[in-house]
Amino acid sequence: MSTQVTQVVRTRVEGAVGHVLLDRPEVMNAITVELGAQLERALTEVASAARVVLIRGAGGNFCAGGDFKELQRLRAGGPGEMAPLFDNFGRACALIATLPVPVVAVVEGYAMAGGFELMQSCDIALVSEDARISDTHANFGQIPGGGSTQRLPRLVGRQRALAHILTGDRLSGTEAVAWGLAYQCLPDNGFEEAVAAFAERLGGMDPRALGTAKRLVYEGLRLPLADGLALERAAVLDHLGGAAAGAGIETFTARGE
Repeated sequence: MSTQVTQVVRTRVEGAVGHVLLDRPEVMNAITVELGAQLERALTEVASAARVVLIRGAGGNFCAGGDFKELQRLRAGGPGEMAPLFDNFGRACALIATLPVPVVAVVEGYAMAGGFELMQSCDIALVSEDARISDTHANFGQIPGGGSTQRLPRLVGRQRALAHILTGDRLSGTEAVAWGLAYQCLPDNGFEEAVAAFAERLGGMDPRALGTAKRLVYEGLRLPLADGLALERAAVLDHLGGAAAGAGIETFTARGE
């Protein structure tokens, strides 16, 4: 007898913009084994059909982290039973850097623990004024399992990251921008319109240029500076031979006539 799987990640594509929605609003979109698996599939699917992907949560919150009720159940089976919770979610987070399109976290309300780790994994984060952002693992006697101990120091530096992980102090949207964890903090009034305008702007740009620039940033972060610069030089020479780059140059030079 087959078991029906509940859809907890929903997708849609509107023009150039793809939408990935974590849809467990009754538990602030808490992460389960199934949500992690669906998130990975959703990102792959939407990135193949859109030029920019927005990830957000239903019900006014981004994501409150792992589902403790599911974790409590899985603990009875030991590490082997718990592993898929972290493996599925970890694969979804790691996938984002490999996708050829920008992936934007649209953060409202709570982005806690695993939700904060998902936000860190995205290429860009837009946060609302009412956002409440924190790695709360230590507050409940836990340690991060979705990447905070590795991504956060790379994003904000060792001391700031470690202090945040150890204290679980809450960050506002404005503080997240000041720390370099978000690109913009948008006012609650007009938030949807600002997000839509940002996505439309990215979606209207040349996808090859955006995809190549994204790849260069992620690959370059793993290389010595000289090697990264060499990688960039090879990429720009290749890119300039393409039709889109040529059209962009012609458009720019025509403005001076």
